[in-house]
Amino acid sequence: MKILIINGPNLNLVGSREPELYGNENMDTYYRKLVDMFPEVQLSYFQSNIEGELINAIQSAIGKTEGLIINAGGYTHTSVAIRDAIAMIQVPVIEVHISNVYKREDFRHKSLMASHCFGVIAGFGLDSYRLALLALINRK
Repeated sequence: MKILIINGPNLNLVGSREPELYGNENMDTYYRKLVDMFPEVQLSYFQSNIEGELINAIQSAIGKTEGLIINAGGYTHTSVAIRDAIAMIQVPVIEVHISNVYKREDFRHKSLMASHCFGVIAGFGLDSYRLALLALINRK
């Protein structure tokens, strides 16, 4: 099984940015742990702070992956273009958030993407990505 993980803006700073929300571990270290935990899965990872690059990465999943995990960061709440890309790719997508967005500012409570995703996982720290992988692997 091939799964692509996509992270959006500012997630390159996880591990040093607001550790009370995002923890102290960086995504590169955690990604290597995921690769070790799921040797049966061909994982790939992409991060960008640029909306168009995220859309290109989403579109790259067409015909190449069986699942996509996305943490679009702040674009979750603002990007119709990312929402449209997810809607058209016909690959199961799980939206992930490291923090519990529902315990944060009101504007974070609305996801433009969620209605086109297989599921949404939020609030479990970096473990949200492991839970998303399990959901994709076990999906019926």
